[in-house]
Amino acid sequence: MLASPCLLTCGCAPARAREVGAGGLVITQAWSRATPGGAKIAGGYLTIENKGAAPDRLVSGSGDFAGKVEIHEMAMNNGVMTMRPLDKGLVIEPGKTVKLAPGGYHLMLMDLKTPLKQGDKVPLTLEFEKAGKVDTVARRAGRRRAGAGGA
Repeated sequence: MLASPCLLTCGCAPARAREVGAGGLVITQAWSRATPGGAKIAGGYLTIENKGAAPDRLVSGSGDFAGKVEIHEMAMNNGVMTMRPLDKGLVIEPGKTVKLAPGGYHLMLMDLKTPLKQGDKVPLTLEFEKAGKVDTVARRAGRRRAGAGGA
């Protein structure tokens, strides 16, 4: 198993971040938005590219800054935006890229222990079915603009 640090940034848009490799997976553009004081949840976003020959699955995440990290999906169903956890994880097919972004797939960072502040770095571990655990460091950026959607 190969584990090396990647950068998750907190803010309104992803900052340029180092690539992190694990097996055939390449993880880039990891970030989250800053949160107001007292907030207990936030979204985490990143891009996963599978350069390998076999599918892999993002099955979980963890970090000391949050009580729980879940993989979620937002989708429009009959004109209603819904959000649900992906209990079986998120498959990354070979030769494909999956973006975890506002309004779609994302990480739910739950039971935050402290607010996420702009420019801070947050250690995060992603766990894949085949590639195993991959350590990342999330950077926090500014709060979202009024009217901006997404988790």
